[in-house]
Amino acid sequence: MERDNQTWGSEFILLGLTSDWDTQVSLFVLFLAMYLVTVLGNSLIVLLIRLDSQLHTPMYFFLTNLSLVDVSYATSIVPQLLVHFLAEHKGIPFLSCAAQLFFSLGLGGIEFVLLAVMAYDRYVAVCDPLRYSVIMHGGLCTWLAITSWLSGSINSLLHTAITFQLPMCTNRYIDHISCEILAVVRLACVDTSSNEVAIMVSSIILLMTPFLLVLLSYVHIISTILKIQSTEGRRKAFHTCASHLTAVALCYGMAIFTYIQPHSSPSVLQEKLISLFYAVLTPMLNPMIYSLRNKEVKGAWRKLLGHFSGLISKLAPR
Repeated sequence: MERDNQTWGSEFILLGLTSDWDTQVSLFVLFLAMYLVTVLGNSLIVLLIRLDSQLHTPMYFFLTNLSLVDVSYATSIVPQLLVHFLAEHKGIPFLSCAAQLFFSLGLGGIEFVLLAVMAYDRYVAVCDPLRYSVIMHGGLCTWLAITSWLSGSINSLLHTAITFQLPMCTNRYIDHISCEILAVVRLACVDTSSNEVAIMVSSIILLMTPFLLVLLSYVHIISTILKIQSTEGRRKAFHTCASHLTAVALCYGMAIFTYIQPHSSPSVLQEKLISLFYAVLTPMLNPMIYSLRNKEVKGAWRKLLGHFSGLISKLAPR
């Protein structure tokens, strides 16, 4: 019991990406810039949707939730990563490690479910446009958003509790950039088959099930689009789904590759790079995807900038 108390009370050491100082400084500058762009981009999306009444629709309500998830996910990992790039001692306390695992795993699960919800929204918009406002009413949208947040949080709470009840060996070194669940499970000095089964089950429930629902939605969407007579109509219908489809490819692709088969998982270096892609690059790209490929968002930006320009011109001395 004494050995277990000492083990759980100690800190873990994150090995990170590299031990070369010059490389760490360069990565610090790069990831700091990307993190700032992520926070700024997602915050501006939320602010724009809040300020423009024309964006007060189910699609942008879910996009607001997605932006909040993205910036929160990045914040659960990147600040700690930045600190360790410049720190000689790369330790993370036990409680901080558990909290990081809980938030990163939970927010990831929330995003998977949320993308499936957004696919259903696009399905209704394209396949049943006349009843869209009736089906996607405020109550349903709120319920779907709450379900997304609760499902990811409950799954993460269970995994965090199960993982940190494992008896850990004297090895405190986590060969990863963060307290990622597979990396932490590897520290256990007992058979972790049951944990790997639990990871597989949760992957099916929170990853593959939403992914299959997204595929099913887009099968119906594509089928409906192909039945549209005019080329312009088909183009407009596809354009409403293009941004979401791009985000789905980024999010689900990397997550499936990382988590769905723990026994045949990629190398440790590949896991680190995949985690970086998912924690740093994807949250940064989502605001760009939904801004650059969306006429309504671009129109809202132009209108908002026009209001600011007009306000500045009125306040400027003549």
